[in-house]
Amino acid sequence: MSYHGGMPLKMNRTAFVLALVLALPPSAKAASSAFSKVLVIVLENTDYDRAAAQPFMTKLAARGATLTGYNGVAHPSQPNYVAMIAGDTLGVKDDKPVDLSGRHLGDLLDAKGLSWGVYAEGYPGGCFLGDKSGRYARKHVPFLSFTSVQKSPAKCARVQDASALDADAAAGRLPAFSLYVPDLDDDGHDTGVAVADRWLAGFLGPKLDDAGFMKGLLVVVTFDESASKTNSRILTILLGAGIKPGSASAAAYDHYSLLRTIEDGLGLGDLGRKDSSASPIDGVWSAN
Repeated sequence: MSYHGGMPLKMNRTAFVLALVLALPPSAKAASSAFSKVLVIVLENTDYDRAAAQPFMTKLAARGATLTGYNGVAHPSQPNYVAMIAGDTLGVKDDKPVDLSGRHLGDLLDAKGLSWGVYAEGYPGGCFLGDKSGRYARKHVPFLSFTSVQKSPAKCARVQDASALDADAAAGRLPAFSLYVPDLDDDGHDTGVAVADRWLAGFLGPKLDDAGFMKGLLVVVTFDESASKTNSRILTILLGAGIKPGSASAAAYDHYSLLRTIEDGLGLGDLGRKDSSASPIDGVWSAN
């Protein structure tokens, strides 16, 4: 059989895609058929047990899937955020502004013609690269740490103030990948997890009940790191498309596993870093 562009000439596109899906491992098959969009919401600096005891988090766990063996990959905050989109901390060890080269999740999405964006509370716009502005902190917006974004007005424009989320969703413009970054109060960084839990109930609760908003959408609620420096376990809950309500997995996952799951689910390939060897999240999909 001859080939053209990686596709057998005698095989139509539908059959070819089906063959690729059938060749995937079971976890990748489940993820690849489960969602078409992802929204990741990151909260701050809380140990697993304390986060899991919060009232709204408890409701989310019953509604979604809890990853009880999920861990952050570093301390302090910034290297965890970089890891989430780059598959590595890239040598980042503190929260000071950095300028990084190399590829990131946005590049994989661009290569597939898929959209991505960041909704950051208090973001002043204009490709602001300062350390802070009011309750906004650049260290929690990892895309702005990459020079390929910094030097591109079009890519910088994908980082917006969080107020744009509702309008984008209503207009059907929610990107294939969205990172939602609460400010230093709402994420619990300066206020504690009880405040973050109440904020999340007001922000996310109504959206979970909106069928239009949730169509095809995987929502990930996670934390950047634990408060403890000796135990890195953090609460991570998956909700929405393809997720088995009330399920749980005790497997050892981390930010690289989440990135790998997003890459597999959206058909992006990988970055060739720690994401390429990470295990995609399994055992919580309705197809499992």
